[in-house]
Amino acid sequence: MAKKDLLKLRGQIDSIDDQILKLLNKRAEVVVSVGKAKQGSDGPFYAPTREKAIYQRLTACNPGPFPDKAVVKVFREIISASLNMELPMQVAFLGPQSTFTHLAAMEQFGLSAQLVPLKSIPSVFEEVERGRAHYGVVPVENSTEGVVNHTLDMFIGSDLQVIAEIMLEISHNLLSKTGNLEQISKIVSHPQPLAQCRHWLEANLPDVPLVDVSSTAAAAQLAVEDESAAAIASQAAAVQYGLQTVKAKIEDNPNNFTRFLVIGRKTPERSGQDKTSIMFSVKDQPGILYRMLEPFSKRDINLAKIESRPMKQKAWEYIFFLDLIGHIDEAPITEAIEELRSHCHFLKVLGSYPIARHDRSAGE
Repeated sequence: MAKKDLLKLRGQIDSIDDQILKLLNKRAEVVVSVGKAKQGSDGPFYAPTREKAIYQRLTACNPGPFPDKAVVKVFREIISASLNMELPMQVAFLGPQSTFTHLAAMEQFGLSAQLVPLKSIPSVFEEVERGRAHYGVVPVENSTEGVVNHTLDMFIGSDLQVIAEIMLEISHNLLSKTGNLEQISKIVSHPQPLAQCRHWLEANLPDVPLVDVSSTAAAAQLAVEDESAAAIASQAAAVQYGLQTVKAKIEDNPNNFTRFLVIGRKTPERSGQDKTSIMFSVKDQPGILYRMLEPFSKRDINLAKIESRPMKQKAWEYIFFLDLIGHIDEAPITEAIEELRSHCHFLKVLGSYPIARHDRSAGE
């Protein structure tokens, strides 16, 4: 291509960029008006239902060649910056930085939100409960290793609601300071990634000891300090801490997802594709497990998940956590939950929220 033709094409790009910038600022002016309209309203300024509708509409009418996933990422940042114009949004997450929970928080809220790393799941709940953060992000389950019990336990004594879920595809990398496989004498990571890479580690490094640490980011920090240590962590951690990739994508299950919950104070409006989470304790009666599920079965309500946890106050009694498809504002859902309530010691609705997209990935 001649230099003259290249300059002409670049000029076209500059002209298009100018138009994009003009439209972004025009959008920002409308956002400011929306913020003024919300003043005095008790409604939440962050609306996951509205955000999901924006992504669905834009990807549905996208003619290409710009890919749908890139459309979502671009508009996530536009929405993040717009929300920050209305009110600087603080989001607490189970830290430190470069953990998968941090990546999930960035995927949900964008780079303009003020993301606050905390050391424990209870501290994330407390930060939101005390109003020091608008929202919190915590892990709740992994497709390979199951539920994060500490998160479920926190809902027992908390009035916070689940306002969104994030489904993040997890890819684990073996990282070290030198990038030399032969130099590794120990492997450090959080227990969940170690379990998710168990077969690869047994096949490739069977005699190397595994060391549990508090997070994948903490593992990366240790690998920086000790050249004989390798960390299992995300690619984001490799970039942040200056580590080399010894081997990428060492997870045993290539279809490895972790589900995160966004906690807040108010249930979002219906999106048309929603999930409702409840927790309850049933009375000890013959046939109670059948009667527990019957209200949903006879109304053709799909149950996405059921999980039980022992009650700490009473031996051999359990709390059940149940995810069902639908919104609490829908009559069949409300009726089924009320029928279930008659068989329960207690029942709490944890929230209704849009079902998460499954096209988000981390660690690559």
